[in-house]
Amino acid sequence: MTTRRESRLRRVVIERAGWRCEYCRAPQGPTGQTFHLDHIVPEVRGGEWTEENLALACPHCNLARGGQESARDPRTGQIVRLFDPRRDVWERHFSWSPNRSRLMGRTANGRATIQALKMNAAGQLEARMWWYLMGLIP
Repeated sequence: MTTRRESRLRRVVIERAGWRCEYCRAPQGPTGQTFHLDHIVPEVRGGEWTEENLALACPHCNLARGGQESARDPRTGQIVRLFDPRRDVWERHFSWSPNRSRLMGRTANGRATIQALKMNAAGQLEARMWWYLMGLIP
């Protein structure tokens, strides 16, 4: 059963995110899916149900992330923390390919997040191409 507090938190998180996944920037509407409230610090590690610890995540990113908080940068091999939507600026860590289908990591955190969350999986690339053609992603 959803409480009023949970409903309010969901509304705040969704509106703050602009109805987009805070990791891959997928727009919720055209996916036909309900996006998840992702615990940035997982509950099993003490993460709480607070505005500061919740991010809007598409099912793809949320399920791929699971309880991960860090991953290996594919370029350097270093273990780094994953992108944190509450602490980090998206544009500092990620950029779009020229055709807007592929996400590219600008930093070790961005590259590790793209790989860990499988953000450039084939289905994601095709969806982003269509969203771009429809004017739904920048």
